Amino acid sequence: MNRFSYARPDDLAEAVQASAAQAGNRVIAGGTNLIDLMKYNVERPAHLIDITRLPGLDRIEPTPNGGLRIGALVTNSTVAYDDRIAARYKLLASAILAGASPQLRNAATTGGNLLQRTRCYYFYDSATACNKREPGSGCPAIGGLNRIHAILGTSEHCIATHPSDMCVALAALAATVHVTGPTGDRAIPFADFHRLPGDRPDRDTTLEHGEIVTAVELPPESFTTHHTYLKLRDRLSYAFALVSVAAALDLDGDTVRTARIALGGVAHKPWRIPAAEDALSGQPATAESFARAAETLLSGAQGRGHNDFKIGLARQAILRALQQAAAGTPQSQTDKRIR
Repeated sequence: MNRFSYARPDDLAEAVQASAAQAGNRVIAGGTNLIDLMKYNVERPAHLIDITRLPGLDRIEPTPNGGLRIGALVTNSTVAYDDRIAARYKLLASAILAGASPQLRNAATTGGNLLQRTRCYYFYDSATACNKREPGSGCPAIGGLNRIHAILGTSEHCIATHPSDMCVALAALAATVHVTGPTGDRAIPFADFHRLPGDRPDRDTTLEHGEIVTAVELPPESFTTHHTYLKLRDRLSYAFALVSVAAALDLDGDTVRTARIALGGVAHKPWRIPAAEDALSGQPATAESFARAAETLLSGAQGRGHNDFKIGLARQAILRALQQAAAGTPQSQTDKRIR
């Protein structure tokens, strides 16, 4: 770990100014990802800006349009167990409880969850090449051990996956990310917040230099009855998803009025294709309809050898998740056996 300086700003404006001062500065809150990266010599910040004491970012508040605004410093545990979230946004609560451990959820923040970085083996190993860590050095995962890697939205420069469970649910719920920076405030649709790797895999998000996440806004539409978060992994606890599915349906009897589907563990960002959702609108909630949606979601999927199995696994996971959502029997995050 390299030497770094540390500051704790008193307000958001001071934090933004410090963040924008130079490229090597990093904002820290719960530190559940950044501290690990510093220990592995992957992140080498010159200056840490501690925002944990900033006022107003640790609250969950109603919005004028009937949604909820979750401050960037609200912990994952607080979100999952908040009565309003548990009642109206059960999909989000379930996704959070599917991830990490209770201890980590108690420390990890909403803003930090959005900004966590890939768990690619090569990214974490500073002795190997990695375009995400050092642009232009290469991507050994493409021809190497790539069992956990992406099958969608990849590029010749990177096939890493985004690790978050919470973000998959936020993608399905069509949340909005609020940020502030040197040029003022912005509201970013969740679908536009994370990037595909392209030729700049070192950039995970569309945040501009110096911008800080302040909140995530949930829309009024919450899919309280027909939803599920299905996570498939190598072991039942404390493991990242090989494939995960956040599915939410609004049904009129046995007919789909609205569908939302997002995938985790398969791409550089939570994977959502609106065309697959639109194709389900007006269709019967049947295995045949769900299978067609799965094919649309997985169009263009490409394995790299070790991860070829993910394509079939994702297809079956989508079908099972949509069946769970349609039946109103969401996957339990306590009894993890798949129904």
